[in-house]
Amino acid sequence: MVIRCAALATGVAVLAGCGGSDDGGAGGARAATTTTAARPASPLSLTLDFTPNAVHSGLYVAQQRGAFARAGVRVRIRVPGSGADGAKLLAAGRTDLAIMDIHDVALAQQEGANLVAVAAVVQRPLAAVLADGAVRRPRDLEGRRVGVTGLPSDDAALDQIVRGDGGDPQRVRRATIGFEAVASVVSGKVDASVGFWNAEGVALRARRPRTRIFRLDEFGAPRYPELLVMATRRTVETRGDAVARFAAALGEGYRTVARSTPTDDAAIVRDLRAGSGDRTIDPETTTQQLDAVRPAFADAAGGAGTIDRAVMRTWSRWETQVGITKRAPDVDRLVWTRAPGR
Repeated sequence: MVIRCAALATGVAVLAGCGGSDDGGAGGARAATTTTAARPASPLSLTLDFTPNAVHSGLYVAQQRGAFARAGVRVRIRVPGSGADGAKLLAAGRTDLAIMDIHDVALAQQEGANLVAVAAVVQRPLAAVLADGAVRRPRDLEGRRVGVTGLPSDDAALDQIVRGDGGDPQRVRRATIGFEAVASVVSGKVDASVGFWNAEGVALRARRPRTRIFRLDEFGAPRYPELLVMATRRTVETRGDAVARFAAALGEGYRTVARSTPTDDAAIVRDLRAGSGDRTIDPETTTQQLDAVRPAFADAAGGAGTIDRAVMRTWSRWETQVGITKRAPDVDRLVWTRAPGR
C-alpha cells in the first residue's frame, strides 16, 4: 500500500548500511507497437510508489534503452514525496500515471475514485510473513508474536497465511510495530512480521540467512498483480493512444528484465541509477532485490506489463472475503479496456 511502501526504506537501509490529446478510441495496447511514424513525442508524467528500486527496473530499462522513444512517448518519472497518495495525485491532475498498490486501488474505488489500471508491474503478491528461522511453518506462529503495521491488508495477509497452513489466526499474538519489520525481527521484539518479500525479506535474509519467508500466494491467496499503473478515466479517454503506447513500451522494458540473467544485473542497475539520477542506489542491495523479484515480472505466457482480467476477478472476490474492502472491486470498471492482457 502507499503507506506500506514508505516502510521499504527501513529494509534497504538495514541491508545497504545506509501534450496534446490523443484519440481514445478502439484499437488499444494489443495493437500498439513500439515504433511510430515521425511525430512529436506525447508527454506523460508517471509518479512512482516509492523511491527507485529493483521493482522499477523495467520502467527505467524502457526509458534508458529507448522503448518509450520508439513508442512516441516522452515519460517524465517522478519520485513521490513522503506519504504521497497516488489516487489523490491523479485526481488533482498532478500526474498522468501513478504506480499504486492493488489494495490502495481497491480502497480508492470503494471511496468513489474513478481510476483505471492501464498496466501491471508485477504479476504476483509481494506480501509475506517474514519469520525467525525457529519458525518452521506458518501454523507454528500460534502463540507467538507477529508484527503488523496496523493496515487492514497486513492482518488479511497474516490470517490467510496462517489459515492456509492449517493454523488458527486468532491464536497469533499481534503486535503493532509500524514499519519496523526488519529491526523488530532482528532484535527479537517479534518472532515474525508481515512485510514485502522483495524488499524487507531480502534485507532480513542478508542479516539472518535462516529467515523463513512465507509468501501470501503460497498459502491460499490468489496470484494477483500487486502493483498497477493507474490513470484517471479522463486521461485514458482524452490521451488513450499515448497511454496505450506507453503500456506497450513498459511491457517491453519489463519483459527484457524478466528474461535477463544474473549476468545482466549490472547493466540493469546502471540503467536504474542513470535513469533516476539517484546515486544513493546501492548496487549490491539492488542486485539482491532484482534477483528475488525478477520472476514476478513475467505472466504465465512469458509476457510482462499485462493484466489478466480473470485473475483480477478472482482477486476481487478474495479482497472482500478477507475484509480489505467492504464490497468486491468492480473489475470491469477498474481495468482499462485497452490495457494489455486478456
